[in-house]
Amino acid sequence: MTYILLAALAPAVVLLYYIYRKDEVQKEPVKELLKAFGLGVLSTFLSLCISTPLGILGFFPSEPSTLIGAAAVSFFGAAIPEEIAKFVLFWLLVRRNKFFDEHMDGIVYAAVVSLGFAAFENILYLFSSEDWVSTGISRAIFSVPGHMFFGILMGYYYSLVRFDPVTPRINRFWVLGAPILAHGIFDTILFSAGVLPEVLSLALMVVFIFFCNSLRKEASKRIRIHLVKDGVVTE
Repeated sequence: MTYILLAALAPAVVLLYYIYRKDEVQKEPVKELLKAFGLGVLSTFLSLCISTPLGILGFFPSEPSTLIGAAAVSFFGAAIPEEIAKFVLFWLLVRRNKFFDEHMDGIVYAAVVSLGFAAFENILYLFSSEDWVSTGISRAIFSVPGHMFFGILMGYYYSLVRFDPVTPRINRFWVLGAPILAHGIFDTILFSAGVLPEVLSLALMVVFIFFCNSLRKEASKRIRIHLVKDGVVTE
């Protein structure tokens, strides 16, 4: 049981440390990051409160047998309820937080909330799996980093809305729209493994990961531009 718990938590802890190290300008207090992680854990329960009624109302099938069914499960059973839940807890944390004072903070706090969610979800998956080793490896490679990336998107757009008075209005939509879209596509590719040929699903996932990584790099460049404008860092 101890090994399963460690395997479930390890990916999120490693990525949490990575996020902490990447925040090189004004590091957030460890207490605030732990609070964000804990709120991420709580967001799993809120997401269930959203997804369960959607499932009862028939928004998605219990076992997808088509690509459309896989997309329905991915968006209505996972992406929409989970990203809304994470955003609510993230917003409650940062809306009056004195430490939330520059663009990078949105990425840091949203990513940490997402990692809290991913860590608890990982525990649930591994303890319910007959082959927890294989499940743990696949989730460490795909699901946990995926949740962190969705959080980065959310935090990036939230910071634009929060700190840039002239930011385009469309960015308000992308605060939730971007992580939901990315999460939904990501899960659709995963669930399509039982519908599409495995080679095709794997190829789609590789392409999507490279695309997401390019988005992450672009977001980092733009955040640095804003930090320079804010006088937080020099060029």
